[in-house]
Amino acid sequence: MNWKLAARAEKMNPSVLREILKVTERPGIISLAGGLPSPKTFPVQAFADACAEVLHKDGNAALQYAASEGYAPLREAVAQMLPWDVDPAQVLITTGSQQGLDLIAKVLLDPGSRVLVETPTYLGALQAFSPMEPVPVGVASDAEGVLADDLEAKARDARFVYLLPNFQNPTGRTMTEARRAAVSAAAQRAGLPIVEDNPYGELWFDEAPALPLTARNPEGCIYLGSFSKVLAPGLRLGFLVAPKSIFPKLLQAKQAADLHSPIFNQRMVYEVMKDGFLDRHVPTIRALYKRQRDAMLAALRREMKGLDVQFNSPAGGMFLWLRMPEGIDTVSLLPKAVERGVAFVPGAPFYAGAGDSRTMRLSFVTASEQEIATAIAALAETVREALAHHMAAKTQQSLASMATP
Repeated sequence: MNWKLAARAEKMNPSVLREILKVTERPGIISLAGGLPSPKTFPVQAFADACAEVLHKDGNAALQYAASEGYAPLREAVAQMLPWDVDPAQVLITTGSQQGLDLIAKVLLDPGSRVLVETPTYLGALQAFSPMEPVPVGVASDAEGVLADDLEAKARDARFVYLLPNFQNPTGRTMTEARRAAVSAAAQRAGLPIVEDNPYGELWFDEAPALPLTARNPEGCIYLGSFSKVLAPGLRLGFLVAPKSIFPKLLQAKQAADLHSPIFNQRMVYEVMKDGFLDRHVPTIRALYKRQRDAMLAALRREMKGLDVQFNSPAGGMFLWLRMPEGIDTVSLLPKAVERGVAFVPGAPFYAGAGDSRTMRLSFVTASEQEIATAIAALAETVREALAHHMAAKTQQSLASMATP
């Protein structure tokens, strides 16, 4: 048969990250690569109890088709937990927040549309937008996120800007209150909608982050949230909050995609949440992740001493961001690190344009403190070896140039 692909399908490619990380699947590898929550945080017993309760109370409805918008009590619970006035009618339950990105792309992007993103940004968002064939444009960013001046300068004709203000993936950085105010004001002056993605916002360690961007201008923002990081990713449940003017189109895209997200899962999540469970459960996640972050920072300070490796200290979330010394390409470094038993994520694929080949992302939430110490020591040895090879190559080049008449 002669299957003819659509033009958009011709342009789809395998995830660069997935292809890179195939080498990390060998037995015995300590992976600091995956963006996976720690299984230690999954409230298995709470879901076992909720499962029995949901089936006992209304099993037939829980196993039936349901409304595309989502389970009404869960939508109401989402509206109540957000720190601004949200009508439950603005809440759409999605099959993971990743589906929210897909729906937004379908509704807001045409081929050639400009979409602004942080530098670097979440790779999954770039992949979700890609089938609609937009032109992603990176906005200059620093340790506090996008620069408001550059955002405003690039806003002309852009459909929206995609931002992760809290404990960003991949860098772990967080926008300050002052930066949020400046970015929100710049977007409003330019008439630029904001898509605010907040899967990690509850995972703060010492202090809750500042008010969401959406709370400052609800009519100019779409807000994405997730239950994956605070309950369990296997449920595949997230949500979006959208202005009433655009909500119907997002709902129509949702109906076309999957009719509705699994209603049984929605009812279970509501059953678990309804008595304030998250207020008791999430602090235990924060405490665990903070210990593991501290373990990784201590190991990096100890093992990377003298190597000119730069790294940050995130105030929450799941990730650390590193920049290697001159001469080290982290894509080339990865297989050498795997040989020593440690895996990481090279940073270049997270950029809309040409990426910084010296960067990498480390996750500190799935490995134990001892595994983190072992892995960072192995990573440091890999960096030392790569630096030695780089310096030797430079010396040979210098000698060769001197010998050339």
